[in-house]
Amino acid sequence: MTAPTPHRSTDDSLHTVHRITAQAAAADDGTLAHSLASGLAEVLCDCVAGGASVGFMADLTAAQARAFWQGVLQGVARGERALLVAQTADGRIDGTVQLVLAQPPNQPHRADVAKMLVHRRARRAGLGQRLLDALDAQARAEGKTVLVLDTVTGGDAERLYQRAGWTPAGVVPRYALFPDGTFCGTTFFYKHL
Repeated sequence: MTAPTPHRSTDDSLHTVHRITAQAAAADDGTLAHSLASGLAEVLCDCVAGGASVGFMADLTAAQARAFWQGVLQGVARGERALLVAQTADGRIDGTVQLVLAQPPNQPHRADVAKMLVHRRARRAGLGQRLLDALDAQARAEGKTVLVLDTVTGGDAERLYQRAGWTPAGVVPRYALFPDGTFCGTTFFYKHL
C-alpha cells in the first residue's frame, strides 16, 4: 500500500489516497471487500446520476454497481489491476481510479487508466489531481512507462488530464453514450512517464 497523502476538500474533511492491496481485496471474510464495493458503488452511482459517461446508463442500480466493483476487486486480487481510492478520515470513499496492469505480452510497459471517478460532493477541490498524482506514482512502481485513457470530449476531465500533462491522441465522435442515451465523443490520451 502506498503511503497515504492528506488532502483538504471543500467540506474540510481529510482525504487520503491509497492503493487497495491484493491481500485486502482477497480477504477471506469479505468484510473489507464488501465495504469497499459499497463505498465505490456510491461514487459510481453518483457520477452516473450526474451525467458521467463511464460505461453505465441512467438505470444503474446500487446492486449492479456493487457487482461491478466486486469484479474489479477480484481483478485486484489477481494482480490484474491497481485500485486507488480517496477516503475521508471517517472512511467515506469520495474518489477512485484504476490502473489496468494486465496487458498483452508485447506491451509490458503500458497500462490503461480506468474509472477515474470523483463524487460530486468532493469535486473542484483538487482531489482528481491527487488521484492522478498517486496513479503516476503507482504506475512507476509497477514499471509502467506509457499510460492510456479515454474521456468524454469537452468535459471537465479532459481539461484535468491536459493540465496533468496528458497528450491528446485523437477524438472519436459518437463513441459512447451519456447515461441519458445521447451520444458523446471520446478523446483518447496518453502519457509517457
